Amino acid sequence: MTTLQSVPALGTHPAHGSNPSRAETREQLSKATYDLLVIGGGILGISTAWHAAQSGLRVALVDAGDFAGATSSASSKLLHGGLRYLQTGAVKLVAENHFERRAVSRQVAPHLANPLTFYLPVYKGGPHGAAKLGAGVFAYSALSAFGDGVGHLLSPAKAQQDVPELRTENLKAVAVYGDDQMNDARMALMTVRAAVEAGAAVLNHAEVTGLRFTRGRVTGAELKDRLSGDEFGVDARLVLNATGPWVDHLRRLEDPNAAPSIRLSKGVHLVLKRTSPWRAALATPIDKYRITFALPWEDMLLLGTTDEEYEGDPAEVAVNEKDTAQILDEAAFSVRDQQLRRELITYAFAGLRVLPGGPGDTAKAKRETVVTEGRGGMLSVAGGKWTTFRHIGRTVMQKLESLPGRPLGDDFEPIASLPKRLPLPGIANPRAIAHRLVVDGPAPGPRMAPDTAKHLATHYGSLAFDIARLANEDPQLGERVHPDAPEIWAQVVYARDHEWAETADDVLRRRTTLTIRGLATDEVRGKVQDLLDKK
Repeated sequence: MTTLQSVPALGTHPAHGSNPSRAETREQLSKATYDLLVIGGGILGISTAWHAAQSGLRVALVDAGDFAGATSSASSKLLHGGLRYLQTGAVKLVAENHFERRAVSRQVAPHLANPLTFYLPVYKGGPHGAAKLGAGVFAYSALSAFGDGVGHLLSPAKAQQDVPELRTENLKAVAVYGDDQMNDARMALMTVRAAVEAGAAVLNHAEVTGLRFTRGRVTGAELKDRLSGDEFGVDARLVLNATGPWVDHLRRLEDPNAAPSIRLSKGVHLVLKRTSPWRAALATPIDKYRITFALPWEDMLLLGTTDEEYEGDPAEVAVNEKDTAQILDEAAFSVRDQQLRRELITYAFAGLRVLPGGPGDTAKAKRETVVTEGRGGMLSVAGGKWTTFRHIGRTVMQKLESLPGRPLGDDFEPIASLPKRLPLPGIANPRAIAHRLVVDGPAPGPRMAPDTAKHLATHYGSLAFDIARLANEDPQLGERVHPDAPEIWAQVVYARDHEWAETADDVLRRRTTLTIRGLATDEVRGKVQDLLDKK
């Protein structure tokens, strides 16, 4: 492990072709007039910025925190069709979700998504019978054109071979289906990169303090750089409010009398060390509407989630003891106690789902996208699912196209004429990338460790070679950040110079997996901050 004394020498010179500085970006934002200003760097805002830039628009994207810093990095890490939606008869929705899921995992980002087999255990006295679940997973796989195999029933003995910690008492059968999994923060960052490569200007840690108006129309925003304190503004012909849980706060800046448009649901997840290998995920029905997940993810186990109405400040959402106890209790329906010991928990996180406003149980509320236009012409988008992030970006663009008076100008290329499955940066076969990283390795010096090579390949795709090059030029950058994690110091330098990382949390929580592994120690955090300060 790199010593504290050696860190000041690391990564002193920004990498070739690095992102513009914050000062340069602020100046660029304040001098130009943009066709579209997107406020909010969650996946909805990022996807819209990407599609808008592809359409030839001059696009700016800002966020008060980090990209994917709130809801978008607090998901269940799934690209899925939504098995439970079949219960409500939403067959068309499930088919659409499957189409998007398979497009992302096969053509758009195969380097960032991986197929995952799900086991749905049927216990004696459970909310659903084996015949019903067997039929359900068959219909579910049919709606994805059997692209992940045929949904079927499996014996408890076979299921336990793949999930040794599966609780088999009173287990009658196991239904099997397929979906996909991802690291949500990494997927969001690659989409930011795609937007920038298409011409968008982006700035995180830039808070909107007010809106600009021209003859009653919203035509930009006043901003404050949270890191430097600098204040500046951005002019734009159109403004999109994609601030997630804060969407109504921004709508009230446009119109103090704006009625609430959304409600919030809190969802909590726990990350635990695994006591044995898991070759499949568990999706266990808790009641008629809710499922609890136990997912192998990043060599760990991800448990969750909760679903309860939230009415506080979105910035203060946090995990409490009740949440932790609920997740562990619900996981215990199908997971053995030895895997649920509290000392195995390395991290817990809470996020807020944005749901359409209205009465009723949040667990039964539709996960649909809401697009509204305010008095000042500002469009607001909220809600939806990670799986359909590309579809939501296209939907917002179609809404922009339909606005009267051609506000997007004559150079605008309609979204319908763009390629349907444009890949994200780094697209490649991750197995081939990992193999090359190990075989070619940073030379001179030892070959890259297989776990590091696999980690880089599945989080960066072909861009992993840029990180290997940094380690090749400075062997200290090839050393692990922490002996118990696959990450190397070159990733920190890369995050600083190419992925808009400004704070230690940006690096440890969203550019790498060190926080979720419980390895973001004070020593590691201090060294990361030292490297960030060298830009």
